[in-house]
Amino acid sequence: MNIGFDYPLFFLLLLLIPCFFRCKRENIKIYFSKTDFLPKFWLPKKDFLIVSIFILLVASLTSPFLYSFIQTNQKKGRDLVLAIDASGSMGFDMDGKSKFQRVLELSKDFLKKRFDDNIGVVVFGSFAYIASPVTYDLKALNFILDYLDTSIAGNSTAIGEAIYQSIKALEKSNAKNKVLILLTDGYHNSGQISPKEAIKLAKEKNIKIYAIGIGDEFDKKLLQKIASKTKGKMFTAKNSEDLKNIFDELNTLEKSPIRSGNYINKRELFIFPLSIALFLIFYYIIKNRRLT
Repeated sequence: MNIGFDYPLFFLLLLLIPCFFRCKRENIKIYFSKTDFLPKFWLPKKDFLIVSIFILLVASLTSPFLYSFIQTNQKKGRDLVLAIDASGSMGFDMDGKSKFQRVLELSKDFLKKRFDDNIGVVVFGSFAYIASPVTYDLKALNFILDYLDTSIAGNSTAIGEAIYQSIKALEKSNAKNKVLILLTDGYHNSGQISPKEAIKLAKEKNIKIYAIGIGDEFDKKLLQKIASKTKGKMFTAKNSEDLKNIFDELNTLEKSPIRSGNYINKRELFIFPLSIALFLIFYYIIKNRRLT
């Protein structure tokens, strides 16, 4: 079971808790000439009863609930493939970690922001292969990324085959928007498919390619051609900060719409904190009457 809240913004009211301890009662005299007849809602230092009541009432306002899972009404996102260079040179250092590790870390963070996209992963080196078909199961994708490593597909760079395998991963897609994010740090020097052939096919399939060159030793002209021919964009990442900024920009350029859906086996919980709060209020009133 999972927990959710219909109105989570009410949690902001908890920011008022310090006022129970620090706000002075004399401030009320600005609005009332006499305050003796008002209930004494300000707490002694060690009395947390009113704060507890306040927290419980706020919890009720957020309308918490339990649910089994969310049933999606409609898939609105794009189909997207990450084509990741795993050649030997991707094992070289970039700000304390290998370029490949940096790419994987930022790819995982990127996936968290894709609310309703169908995403696949292609890995390439001397050859390319589909590590994951396009899927909505982003948890499974993260699991697959954890098992990737440099040289897993050889030490050369088959950019043409990377694009071709990405197109294959997208060939059954009915999405209007099809996007390929190609990450590489080298020159095309392997594979049976030339970049020219792959670009032509991507253009025919209406697949937009964002090409990211990592480090200093990559084929900038080729990546620019790939991006321009497919109406995408080419980026250069010389360090991990550049790479992070590029992923952030891609998330803006290709926004993922939030899916709509229904909660299955939804069980409202607001009655529990509300009941406890009402009981404590009743107890507080009785207690004060006895003291007076």
